Formats: sequence, C-alpha cells, structure tokens
Amino acid sequence: MTIEDYQGIFTFAQQVRGELTPVSLELIGKARDLAQISDTEVGVILAGNNVAHLVKDLIAYGADRVILIEDAVLDEYRTEPYTQAVTAVIEAYKPEIMLFGATAIGRDLAPRVAGRLHTGLTADCTSLEIDPENNQFRMTRPAFGGNLMATIICPDHYPAMATVRPGVMVKELRDDSRKGEIVRFDYQFEENQNYFEVEEVIKKITQKIDIQDAKVLVAGGRGVGGEAGFELLQGLADALGGEIASSRAAVDAGWQPKERQVGQTGKTVRPSLYFACGISGAIQHLAGMEESDYIVAIDKNPDAPIFNVADLGIVGDLHRIVPLLTERILAERAG
Repeated sequence: MTIEDYQGIFTFAQQVRGELTPVSLELIGKARDLAQISDTEVGVILAGNNVAHLVKDLIAYGADRVILIEDAVLDEYRTEPYTQAVTAVIEAYKPEIMLFGATAIGRDLAPRVAGRLHTGLTADCTSLEIDPENNQFRMTRPAFGGNLMATIICPDHYPAMATVRPGVMVKELRDDSRKGEIVRFDYQFEENQNYFEVEEVIKKITQKIDIQDAKVLVAGGRGVGGEAGFELLQGLADALGGEIASSRAAVDAGWQPKERQVGQTGKTVRPSLYFACGISGAIQHLAGMEESDYIVAIDKNPDAPIFNVADLGIVGDLHRIVPLLTERILAERAG
C-alpha cells in the first residue's frame, strides 16, 4: 500500500471508569492543527464499556468522527483486548497518523498496536508537525538523556504513530455546536494466552492537586538543600494558592515524591505562574516547564541556564528571598 491508501489523523481517547483523561482532549486539539494542514479529518477511537456518553465531549473538542467500541471485556483496561480493538479499527479505517497519550496505559498499548501493524512508533514526543512542502509527518522528542532533540519520520510504513506526553499539547475550546459522525464498531474478541483477569483495583487517595492541573507551581531543585528548604517553598505556594513541584535532583534525594517531578522524566506542566527555586535549568527540566505563562527564577548563580527562559530572574539566596516574598504576598492579601 502507498500513502494514498491512508487518510486521516486518529487519536486514542483514554478513559478510566467512564472519565476521559485530559491528554485525550489535548491530542484532539493537536490533531485538528495537523488536519488543517493536510486537509483531512480527525478521527477518535473510544473503547470501553458503557462509555457512549463521552462521545459528545470528544466531538465538542474537535473530533470529526468517533469510532466507538463498547464491550464488557473492555470494562477495565487490559492490554490484550484493548490491543485487539484498536488494531482492528486502524486496519479498517487506515489513518495516516495515529496518536496516543504517553500515560501508563498509552505506553503499554501503543507499542503493541504498532507491533501488530508492523509500523514505527515515536515515544514521548514534545512536538508534532507536518512539513507543508512534502506533507511529511515529523515527530520530535528528547534524545541522549535530553541533551538534544531528535526529529523522526516514518516514510515507509503507515500509520505513523506517536505517543505524546500529557500537558505538552493544548486542547481546543469546547464547542457544543460542533457536529460529528458516530460509528459503532463491532468486533469479535479472541480470548488467548495473553489475557489476564483484573481481580481488584485499589485507588490511592491524595489530598494534593495534580501538578499538571495547578495554575501556580513553586518548584525546588538541588539548591533548596533539603526538606527544610521545601517547607519554605510550601509557605510561598500556600500564599499564592499553588502547589509544590520539584526537579529530578530533589526527587532523587528523597525530598519530594515522584509525582511532583517536572521535566523530561517527570511531568510536563503549563501553569500560569512557575517559580523555579534553586533549579539550575538543565535541558531535561526545561523540557517540562518552559511553556509556562510566566516564569520566576531564583538562584545564586547569575549564569544559571534557568535565567534564559525566565521572565523574571532573582539572583540570590532563596532561603532569604522566599520568606521575604511570602511575607510581602501575605501582607498584600491582608491589606
């Protein structure tokens, strides 16, 4: 088959117990951008059990067509039945591009689908574009530990597939007046040796907001010095109504949990305000936060790379500066 046999840009809509994950809507937004360049449609694959109520949301956020697969076997995510279902849809509709979120589910599902389709997969992409000159799909991701960015193409096998980290792309504004096609896809599942049973799902309860949803983040790195330093940052975060985040160095040191980590091996965030305290600004960290609306950096080293992306830079000891900032902010709010 040639490229002419493949049309459309498809995404996988991840849902967990009937709720869409945010990256599913972000992918549709990016797919719409790409589809406008290629003059093609945006298709979304929605798999699960009793999930038809999500179709209207997918269309409102930009889907031209939603392929719906509902079956009791898809009630909880399991690798084999989901792989069978998504592969069958792709084989039937032959999209040119297929996008997944780089979540735990997406990272499990996408490579298995790619393997069965005998096509390539570019993981953890931070940029996707179509070359207007030759209509070639270009996928960019960090490589060699984040020290350079690699742009990858898949010219000989289709669909070109990619996983995209949550928070990297921007979802479109919801438009409930949008119209789209709904297709119910019937598939006969084949139970084989790859099936397993989910006996119990245990949910972890946390009181903190996911850093990807926070509007204000106060992040600390190696320069914070320890858990006592993060207590200072917590005071600033509380004064601003924000959340604590962390660089990898602080996570590796055991000062903050992994779910607070920002960067190439952590989470990608886009808050309205991002404080980088004691963070030098290695490229691995910048990859996760440089799209923040406003960045304030505090560091002793005037030559720290973080100042190259900061909107406001403060050179000095964060252990003196942060308490002063917190005090002034609280005084302004009280007055």
